[in-house]
Amino acid sequence: MTTDSAVGIEAIDVYVGRTSVGVRELFLARDLDQRRFENLMMRRKSVGLPCEDAVTNAVNAAKPLVDALAPDEREMVELVIVGTESGVDFGKPISTYVHEALGLPRRCRSFEVKHACYGGTAALQMAAAFVGTHPDPEVKALVIAADAAMAAARGTYWEPSQGAGAVAMLVSRRADVLALDAGANGYYSHEVMDTLRPRPDLEAGDSDLSLLSYLECLEQSYRHYTERVVGADVVTTFDHLVLHTPFAGMVRGAHRTLVRRHAGLSTPEIDADFAERVAGSLEYCAEVGNVYSAALYLALCSTIDHGAFDRPSRLGMFSYGSGCASEFYSGVVPPGAKARLAAAGVGRRIADRRPLEMPEYEVLVDGAAHRMSGVRDHVFDTKEYQDVYDDRFAGRGLLVLDEIRDFHRGYRWS
Repeated sequence: MTTDSAVGIEAIDVYVGRTSVGVRELFLARDLDQRRFENLMMRRKSVGLPCEDAVTNAVNAAKPLVDALAPDEREMVELVIVGTESGVDFGKPISTYVHEALGLPRRCRSFEVKHACYGGTAALQMAAAFVGTHPDPEVKALVIAADAAMAAARGTYWEPSQGAGAVAMLVSRRADVLALDAGANGYYSHEVMDTLRPRPDLEAGDSDLSLLSYLECLEQSYRHYTERVVGADVVTTFDHLVLHTPFAGMVRGAHRTLVRRHAGLSTPEIDADFAERVAGSLEYCAEVGNVYSAALYLALCSTIDHGAFDRPSRLGMFSYGSGCASEFYSGVVPPGAKARLAAAGVGRRIADRRPLEMPEYEVLVDGAAHRMSGVRDHVFDTKEYQDVYDDRFAGRGLLVLDEIRDFHRGYRWS
């Protein structure tokens, strides 16, 4: 199988933040029920600095991809979409800041899409349609799924799972990482108030309702997929399953429900199937946490880095966004994808984060409110966390938020 003319992901890169905190330590500090810790299946989570927002996360994920393009290739980037639920303005999209910071051509469509954690998939599918119907076979689109956790969840059971970061994808007709199966998409959407961000300072929801909605959407979107792709089988069609991962424990339960219902596997068979086809997708998520619109694509990177891809391998992928929208789709990973992703060094970046002690973590959480939407004026002085900044940011060429002046955000390179 060749992916030379298939529409899909040509290149992918990830920004996982530069600091992290232990999830068990956070449970202990917040006096949370330790029995719920086991359900998360998480070890650590990435933590954003007050001078990091969805814009900086997006740019820091995408910059290596854009920098690797030759000048004529950069001119072929005619679309940039940012999928996020961490917008910084009701009108001005994050993509404008991203477009400017990355030096993309001005003859370029630029916009932001929002549908909770489904936003990254909405952006990818729109970009694929754009590329697939464009008259120039060399055209490219830049898709970035980027979010920034809020400080409002402090002390809740949401806090331990909330990560920080972004995933950037270059979409073209040279699908070196993932060739999308054209037309192989199942959808399921309805209105539900499972999780929400009604104000910049409030993140709320019903975790039980969200879990039930996720499971219903997985079942129904997969059923729609099987109507589109006649003969599809949840066990034999897909070499790996990659599911939206707000936390790893949720995926384990979702996989169990799906294969029991559609394949009738016994409990030992389910456990073996999970270990073979799903567990690899959770390695990075267990270290980074929920990155919202980017969570599925962090799981995709984890799957490729931790799996054997010496032949073309088909993935079944499930995307879910609260509120809600969902999609089950598929694509093929070519043999060269593993080496291409290894060059990005996602695992090394995760390992290179600075481990935070709880007092350091509290300082960063205290400052997070200043980066949210609605802030009119603020200077992001790093002195309160100078040691952390100097250790992991200074001189490393990462984009950071410098100031907000009359609502306009100013950024600089570290």
